[in-house]
Amino acid sequence: MEEVTGVPGRRTYRRTLRLPNGTGIMEVDEVIGDGWLDCRLHLAELRDLTTATQRVRRLFDLDADPYAVGERLGADPVLAPLVARSPGLRSPGTVDPVELAVRAVLARRTGPAAGRDLGARLVAGYGEPLPRPVGGLTHLFPRAAELARAPLAGLAPSSSRAAALRALAAALAARDVVLDAGTDRDRAERALRALPGIGPWTAGYVRMRALGDPDVLLGTPPPGTTPALWSPWRSYATHYLHAADPAGAPARHSPQEERIDA
Repeated sequence: MEEVTGVPGRRTYRRTLRLPNGTGIMEVDEVIGDGWLDCRLHLAELRDLTTATQRVRRLFDLDADPYAVGERLGADPVLAPLVARSPGLRSPGTVDPVELAVRAVLARRTGPAAGRDLGARLVAGYGEPLPRPVGGLTHLFPRAAELARAPLAGLAPSSSRAAALRALAAALAARDVVLDAGTDRDRAERALRALPGIGPWTAGYVRMRALGDPDVLLGTPPPGTTPALWSPWRSYATHYLHAADPAGAPARHSPQEERIDA
């Protein structure tokens, strides 16, 4: 469903897109130094051009105001050197909120490599094949309705995780949980947390990325900081702190979610 090719500084990110009128593939090249992303869209239907472009912009957070973010976060003594080192750091979104939510639950409490492996197996098992492969791209991400009735054998490390995935997929398919652009974020978060297996961290992560909330702080902030003063840009603070110390990134689950997984 997605791949990265090339060497650092000259990489290309490619992925499949499920669009209103057909399928698509996006390719985005890494370009160092000029502030631009070179993007190519291969669409089955030209009518999907506007939608595909908007999704790329959301994924890479291209409508952010980096000057406003830098001014607020740069006033914090702890964040100031991080902001100066990496000005304009973005808060990634997603091209597909349903996909983002499912992957967040699937990969919770796993490392990045294990999360990618689980995602690849999910897509290979339940995704829709492309009419013909394009490079390493072979499938679209599964629809929520398909996952709601899938056995998910071997894809979840526990029966509770499989049940959580199916419950989330069913709620998304029935639109009991709505993650569309413009959705009330508080209402969506409450609906997510009402589902089995989804606690505060996962709901906050989905709120940050699927709903594009710029003011979500994940994890415990460092000593000596005042996170309330980072608002309304706490999502960006989360990414600055993670980029500075990936090994010390905020925990990927809360105590409540750990009990759920037990």
